Formats: sequence, C-alpha cells, structure tokens
Amino acid sequence: MQKIVSSGISIKEVIKNMSATENLKGEHQIILRMIRILKVASERLESGEQVPIEVFKKAVEFIQTFADRCHHGKEQDTLFPFLGQRGIPTTDGPIAVMLIEHEQGRRYVKGLSEALSEYELGDKDAQKAIVENARGYAELLEQHIYKEDNILYPLGDKVLSSYDNRELLDKFEKIEKDIIGKGKHEHYLNIISELEKELGISRD
Repeated sequence: MQKIVSSGISIKEVIKNMSATENLKGEHQIILRMIRILKVASERLESGEQVPIEVFKKAVEFIQTFADRCHHGKEQDTLFPFLGQRGIPTTDGPIAVMLIEHEQGRRYVKGLSEALSEYELGDKDAQKAIVENARGYAELLEQHIYKEDNILYPLGDKVLSSYDNRELLDKFEKIEKDIIGKGKHEHYLNIISELEKELGISRD
C-alpha cells in the first residue's frame, strides 16, 4: 500500500492494471481471512467457549454475498466461459471440479444457516451442526482456493490475451456493482476486521 501511495498511483488504477486472475486472487485473500474467523469460532464453540451467534451470522452473510454471489459469480458467469472459448474444457478438468466445489460450499453454508436458525430457537443440539458445517466449508474453501491459485488460474493466464483481461475486468466491475453495490467491498472488509478484533485474531 505504501508503494502505491508514494508512487502517486491510485488503488483504482492498480486494480485496472491487474489481470483478471490477479483480481480474483486478491479476493481470495479476503475470503481466507473470513475462513480463519470461521475456523477459530467453530473451534472455540466446540471446546465449550461462548461465541456470539452474530459471528457466524455475519460470516454467512459475507459468504453468501461476497464469496458466492460476487466472487463465484465472476468466475462462473465470466471467467469460466471465457476460458472455455479459449480451449480449456468446462465439462471436465479443473473448471468442472471448481463448479462442483462451488455447489458443495453452498450446501455447507445452507446447513450452517439452518443450524443457526435452530440454535436461536433454543435447540442447543444444533451447535454440533454449526461446528460441522463451518469447519466443512472452511476446509473445502482452503483447498478450493489453493487449486484455483495454483492450477486453474495459471492455465487461464496462458490463454487470456490483454484484451480478454480488460473485458473480464469490466465485467467483474459490473457484477460487483450490481450484486454488492458501490462501497460494499469496504463494508465487508470492515466486517472482517471487526470480527478479527472481537475474536483476538492477529493477521501476522
């Protein structure tokens, strides 16, 4: 960040000069921060500590909106079809695996959301389902992100032209505006920072 400020280049300009995959990798780092929050919260809940239910509810909101509808939307609606047009298969191989894992993640989040509702209605046994779904999602997404960053995205970088990247980034911007709205990126970053502070999670 200091390099960007001192060089007089705005963050917006830096983002526009990124490749499509670099943009998505940046979002992965944000998602991984929420994954760590989920892991810490579920471990503490399982060990008998009191964890505010709002921690999990905010995590679900973030995942459903930022991670799934926005980030996964960028991949499924723009990046993957582009890669398909450039010769990377979409019905088998890495893209097919990523799509399956997106659906697996949605099932974990649905299970987590349902367990939270049951817990709030007084069903203390739902605590086990909260832990299992939170942990399952966290473990799935850690592996998923690793595979995208190290297998699928490098394949994409080999076939996407500079024109493709500009077009993709324009589409990403529209998806972000339509789905989460202007300024919401910062809103979700603030939520993550607040939860990290509440749980005493260091970013070191």
